[in-house]
Amino acid sequence: EEIERETAYPDGKVEKVLKNGCHLIFFPNGTWKKVGSDGKTVTITFFNGDVKQVMPDQTVIYYYADAKTTHTTYSDGLEVLQFSNGQIEKHYPDGKKEITFPDQTIKNLFTDGQEESIFPDGTIVRIQRDGSKTIEFNNGQRELHTSQFKRREYPDGTVKTVYMNGQQETKYVSGRVRVKDKDGNIIMDTKL
Repeated sequence: EEIERETAYPDGKVEKVLKNGCHLIFFPNGTWKKVGSDGKTVTITFFNGDVKQVMPDQTVIYYYADAKTTHTTYSDGLEVLQFSNGQIEKHYPDGKKEITFPDQTIKNLFTDGQEESIFPDGTIVRIQRDGSKTIEFNNGQRELHTSQFKRREYPDGTVKTVYMNGQQETKYVSGRVRVKDKDGNIIMDTKL
């Protein structure tokens, strides 16, 4: 592009004003800055390869060359990080975070301490603040993990609970209840 004027400063900085209205400023350390003709679009290319862009709507896009990571900050406060391995993190202004992993697993971290992970096969894992965990499988089964027990609920209504002492209790839809001790010995079975 044609240069309208060029100014060299005592500190070694050189400014070029192009006929299209863009300003190019070159710094002695190799960093350079381009200010668009609108005066609002600014791109700074740092000596280490990092690039910072400020858009007219005040969106800031920063590319970290060494990490091959892009960090975009939108004017509404949303921040999006895109990593070279395909991972994407969204940090919302309210403190919520959403992470999409390369395998397309999505993890939501809520401000109240709860977590939710959605796996590509449709399995959903929710972790409460107290550490209890609910797992919803794509086959209709559901598991609840607490400090006291692990319980699996089957689509047919059967519920199997394993307590921390190893005791197992299975309640069938028919009303039958079977209890086994920690070694697997049946200690109760109400066959109906």
